[in-house]
Amino acid sequence: MADQEYTPPKVWTWDSESGGRFASINRPISGSTHEKDLPVGKHPLQLHSLATPNGVKVTVMLEELLAAGHDAEYDAWLINIGEGEQFGSGFVEINPNSKIPALLDRSTEPGTRVFESGSILIYLAEKFGAFLPTEHKARTETFNWLMWQMGSAPFLGGGFGHFYAYAPKKFEYAINRYAMETKRQLDVLDKNLQHNEFLAGDEYTIADMAVWPWYGGMVLGRLYSAAEFLQVHEYEHLGRWAKQLNARKPVKRGVIVNKGFGDEATQLKERHSAADIDAVLGKS
Repeated sequence: MADQEYTPPKVWTWDSESGGRFASINRPISGSTHEKDLPVGKHPLQLHSLATPNGVKVTVMLEELLAAGHDAEYDAWLINIGEGEQFGSGFVEINPNSKIPALLDRSTEPGTRVFESGSILIYLAEKFGAFLPTEHKARTETFNWLMWQMGSAPFLGGGFGHFYAYAPKKFEYAINRYAMETKRQLDVLDKNLQHNEFLAGDEYTIADMAVWPWYGGMVLGRLYSAAEFLQVHEYEHLGRWAKQLNARKPVKRGVIVNKGFGDEATQLKERHSAADIDAVLGKS
């Protein structure tokens, strides 16, 4: 059936009943909806997140830092965005944009808040001197791909993912528009990885950690059940890279942190030590 014609009103008004799956928590204003303090663990780094692609970027980075021998121990606390926990007063103090992930570094006085996943990756890379090249061209290329991900992924998630998987109705125009853009982005990555082992060249960087949960997840068949629809097998070099990162031990550890959905055997809602992850991975 063809999409029904929609004529925008002269002045837009908010309808809390529209918006599909997340209508109950979406609203056109910022700020907290309720008072709720955040828990505090024993480590300097306090992460408040959920194992969505944006959350996985940071937990993979933290696990990579630990595997490389850095003192990057952290507590990871689950923020259930489906229940609106991102609008609690304590979380809003760390991230006024009410999006996961959010990090509080208590090793500074006062503590340093860091929000937006790309900012957190840069902060951790600079704090520990890891996964961000110091050589000019390599550093710039890393930032090129990191910023590419931050600008491109909303078309994949909020665009294609929303209209293909979450919208209350299927709209051909919207799905076609964002499917085209998603495939274009996959092609951009595939062509770059045809000539490079990693996104920025020969070195594994925060750019790879940022892009992999989204686009690696897509070609590995983990996002929106859309692998066949988008024919992701066509992107040979992107697929090689996605599998290569997927095989890394810190990546396998990072993807289960703050996971409160899916197979219960692979869930780890909170992480306070390496033993927490070991216990879950030992089951599989």
